[in-house]
Amino acid sequence: MENDMISQVLLIVLGVMIFILMILSVIFVVLRMKTKDEKQEDRIKDTNKTKKAINKTSVQNLYNKQSIMDFMEFEKIEDNMIVQKKGKRYLMVVECQGVNYDLMSSVEKIAVEEGFQQFLNTLRHPIQIYIQTRTINLENSISSYKDKIREIENKYNSMQYQYNQMKASGVYSQEELNKSLYELTKQRNLYEYGKDLVNNTEKMHLNRNVLHEKYFIIIPYYVEETGDEKYAQEEIRNMAFSELYTKAQSIIRTLSACSINGKILTSEELIELLYVAYNRDESEVFDLDKAIQAGYDELYSTSTDVYEKKIKALDELIHDRAVELANQSVEKVKSRTQQIAEDKENHIDQFVKKMAKIVLNDNKNYVGEEIANQAIEEIDKLDEEGEVANEEIKKKTVRRRKTTTK
Repeated sequence: MENDMISQVLLIVLGVMIFILMILSVIFVVLRMKTKDEKQEDRIKDTNKTKKAINKTSVQNLYNKQSIMDFMEFEKIEDNMIVQKKGKRYLMVVECQGVNYDLMSSVEKIAVEEGFQQFLNTLRHPIQIYIQTRTINLENSISSYKDKIREIENKYNSMQYQYNQMKASGVYSQEELNKSLYELTKQRNLYEYGKDLVNNTEKMHLNRNVLHEKYFIIIPYYVEETGDEKYAQEEIRNMAFSELYTKAQSIIRTLSACSINGKILTSEELIELLYVAYNRDESEVFDLDKAIQAGYDELYSTSTDVYEKKIKALDELIHDRAVELANQSVEKVKSRTQQIAEDKENHIDQFVKKMAKIVLNDNKNYVGEEIANQAIEEIDKLDEEGEVANEEIKKKTVRRRKTTTK
């Protein structure tokens, strides 16, 4: 009976354990499936990332030098021309000086209109009219004005000194003094007028809204105009220059009938034109000359290596600390020797007596032993008398202090 009970209990325990093992196996299988799914998701993410990185690098590779030059719409400037489209298109620019049409009389207006009509009728090729608005930069004018004002001031000071010398000498007549005073007054008025002019110009320069417009006519030339014949690049450039120069001169002559003056822009002026066009905000602060002096076109660094800078800084630090330590050591040695000298100076009598005793002991054979001993006793008596004298001096000083306190 008891064996049957034990067997039943064991069976029950075994069944429970089997059930628990089944549950654990199911949980293990579920977790394994989840980990597989997570790994697959991570692999998919990694592949997507790599695809994105490949696409990004391919997109970055597209932004090469050629694409930037295409965006800027020109390749180079040479022989007063802008070269475009790999040397297949050339541009020459004519700057025109505007006229104030509103202030003209009716006859002048009619003449301008007829001249402009004649200009349009004579055109046999395409042109482009370009208007560029620029901020007036008066820094160069102000600096030149200040230099001239400085010269006028120096001249005025010398004339003032010369007039004072003439007046103090008493040699010159009143007519000569009046003539010199007249010239001096003229120079002073010129100096004051110049100062006012510079001050007003500086105030006007503070207003950044002072603008002026420049008018340009752009003349194109296409290589296709040369025909089907093949030419070298040098020949094409020469043909483009001669053709554009002829067209530009024709435009300048026809515009002169409208009282409009024109000129062909040089390569430097073309660079300035493009610089202002592509750097609208920066050109108001830095003109082309300042930008070139600042090295805006330098895309490399001329600085020394960072470790060389660090080594140089460490060498300077070591040198400074070494000098400081040397100075401190010298001061210590000086203080020690100074202390020894002061001790000897304060106890010079004692050192003398000790030295005298040493001399007597070393020379007993010459002086005599008895005399030397007596001399040493005399020196000892001097020491005792000196100590007694010092004690008496100390007692006297104490008594004086007590009497003064009372």
